[in-house]
Amino acid sequence: MENSNKQNDIFGSKSIVAPLGVIAMNGIRELGDKINSYLVMFNSDHGEPKDTYLIETDCPRFSSGDGKGLIKSTIRGCDLFILVDCGNYSCTYNYYGKENAMSPDDHFQDLKRIIQAASGKAYRINVIMPSLYGGRQHRRSYRESLDCAVALQELEAMGVENILTFDAHDPRVQNAVPLMGFDNIIPSYQVLKAMFKSIEDLNTDKEHFMIVSPDEGAINRNMYYASVLGVELGMFYKRRDYSVIVNGRNPIVAHEYLGNDVAGKDVFIADDIISSGESMLDIAVELKKRNAKRIFAYATYAIFTNGLDTFDKAYADGIIDGVFGTNLTYRTPELLQRPWFHEVDCAKYIAYFIESLNHDMSISKILDPHKKIEALLEKNRKNK
Repeated sequence: MENSNKQNDIFGSKSIVAPLGVIAMNGIRELGDKINSYLVMFNSDHGEPKDTYLIETDCPRFSSGDGKGLIKSTIRGCDLFILVDCGNYSCTYNYYGKENAMSPDDHFQDLKRIIQAASGKAYRINVIMPSLYGGRQHRRSYRESLDCAVALQELEAMGVENILTFDAHDPRVQNAVPLMGFDNIIPSYQVLKAMFKSIEDLNTDKEHFMIVSPDEGAINRNMYYASVLGVELGMFYKRRDYSVIVNGRNPIVAHEYLGNDVAGKDVFIADDIISSGESMLDIAVELKKRNAKRIFAYATYAIFTNGLDTFDKAYADGIIDGVFGTNLTYRTPELLQRPWFHEVDCAKYIAYFIESLNHDMSISKILDPHKKIEALLEKNRKNK
């Protein structure tokens, strides 16, 4: 009853802009189901109570590989929220008798197919794309494509009014669509909540805890954690060999540390993505050489493209003590079973965003969770 009253206080005072509809694309349906359960709970005593807000869709393929989008119920007049995980490589389709894994390009094309299938009948179309399509190709250094910028412009031209993404590699890509709503969400509160829940003896005062940025590109997100926790901030910078290009990038020669002494302190490292994980482990090794106590890494997208063996060994050797990652993209069953991996659940956070936008309310308090973090820290101090 208390939780229901809380939702009434937040959303009950203002009417919805249009009937709510949620589409969870193939590859994000697990998260979509969790978000839907929160939306049903939020609206159980006000608004437009329903058993479900999910709208069934499909993107079948012809034997030639061509696809189409299909919406299986009416969406006329709906405030439509489409969830898509462009990084889910576990989804497959049949192509000339062969089972192919879907690439980010395939997921993005299916998103456009569903928008086409809506045929302009929805009141408004919003896209929630946690892992921003083309986000790692965010700037031009040589004669290169600008995939993310062009993709955003495509969605704007198709009538999408709002894009919600999480921890964009470079949020300045929104400059490509200055007239479209674009929100880059950082789940800082959810990360800290998961960390306090998972690590029982965690002490985050200045004498026992420190934040270290893995590189200059991640400095802002780590600066935020250091500021809200009131602890020291260190940083590594990647010294690269600019005379060589390997896999499209200049190889890292060494990680150089700048900052205060980490000896005897637990260290928290936050980044947007753990891909191969080599950089994160190199940094952990360097911190251990400087006598850091425990090392906890966080990445919004913990995808581990080279497998889990190196992290298994690092955990066994005491190099790294825990890795936190969100449920915003696909996680393998093997990863979820690892003792060193801790999941950060963002389903309720997304549900709050959907409800706020559907009620045409400000999302500034959701974007800045400073007060909630302060309350979390106070609660943690009292429990010690």
